[in-house]
Amino acid sequence: MNNRYLGAFALIPFILILFLGGIYLKYGIMIISLMGMYEFYKVIKQKNINSINIVGYLLCISYYVTLRVEVNYKFVFFAIIVSIFMTLCIPVLDVEYNFLDVATTLFGFLYVAVFFSTIVLVNSSSYGNYLVWIIVISSWCCDTAAYYTGKFLGKRKLCPKVSPKKTIEGSIGGIIGSAVACGIFGFFSIQRGVPISFYHYIVMGIICGAFCQFGDLAASSIKRYVGVKDYSNLIPGHGGILDRFDSILFSGVIVYYYLTFVAVI
Repeated sequence: MNNRYLGAFALIPFILILFLGGIYLKYGIMIISLMGMYEFYKVIKQKNINSINIVGYLLCISYYVTLRVEVNYKFVFFAIIVSIFMTLCIPVLDVEYNFLDVATTLFGFLYVAVFFSTIVLVNSSSYGNYLVWIIVISSWCCDTAAYYTGKFLGKRKLCPKVSPKKTIEGSIGGIIGSAVACGIFGFFSIQRGVPISFYHYIVMGIICGAFCQFGDLAASSIKRYVGVKDYSNLIPGHGGILDRFDSILFSGVIVYYYLTFVAVI
């Protein structure tokens, strides 16, 4: 069986926790976040950056335990300040660590755990059991549409120094694919009583379609810098958690803040 199809089966637990929602989704995403942070901390070791992993993991667990229906900004700010304060003492006590190790430790928490948590936050909002699917639909439909559009129509390179195979035509196809898929989902959601105007789904699809690709390219830029092809081999044919969910990290942020500040329900 093709590894990509085998890898698709490995994503079933993620789909299942999305359906279950609630506490299952919250702590399921926490586990995925911890796995993603492990991958991030592992690959940056290729550049002799020794992140203080235990600090990042403890921050992640504490954050998710306190996570409710919205971001607890006071806690996040407090936790980051205390973590910076404490971890900056470590290079003084142990010269094997330096300020870059401290910075990447906290970056791993913010990039992976906090970005992933937007899935939980959207699910916890009004009609979140429907709206959370926009995150996944926009990301995966963008990836699929961009791949096939680029394969058959792609000629001009989008960002060759970061990802040589991506094309401008593929990027446009990805945005269109995301917008169309979100529009179809929006029509379905409206029929189910979700009180959000149809055009909001199209707008979210367009914005997510654009920034999902930035999420992909951001992850690629990290891998290119450290000199690895994939973050891990956890998911056959797809790589690791961060390889498969790099665009979802960005679409989650877009959908959460769009629903919070624009399509307020």
